[in-house]
Amino acid sequence: MDLSIQITLDCAQPHAQAVWWAQTLGWVVEPGDPEFIKKMIAEGQATEADTTVFAGELVWKTGAAICPKDQVGLIPRQRMLFQWVPEPKTVKNRMHLDWHTGRDKIEVRAELVARGARFLYEEAQGPFDWFTMADPEDNEFCIS
Repeated sequence: MDLSIQITLDCAQPHAQAVWWAQTLGWVVEPGDPEFIKKMIAEGQATEADTTVFAGELVWKTGAAICPKDQVGLIPRQRMLFQWVPEPKTVKNRMHLDWHTGRDKIEVRAELVARGARFLYEEAQGPFDWFTMADPEDNEFCIS
């Protein structure tokens, strides 16, 4: 792998966002390690307040990550990290993802809307056109 990059997305519900984006991109949520979390609490390096239970598993409260299935456990790897922040999103993202789906974008748009995304608008420049969407927490991304 020539390039390792982690994209971090601030959000209110990092675990739910990780599941949504993993399904969207065909990636997987990186596995947690409840025993490691318990060990960190027992050693005083974390507290119960640093954790939550999501989908029946003890996880760190403030973050979750996804990556391509064939890269789980590799370092380096392509990765998206979903990081909890206390403040709500109030303005347009200054950076967003452009996703070239390789599929009919009208079908993809319908699937994403059915899963909680919002269609914002359609744009074109020369021979290129795309849909600007918002994920369930209103983070913008484009599909083409």
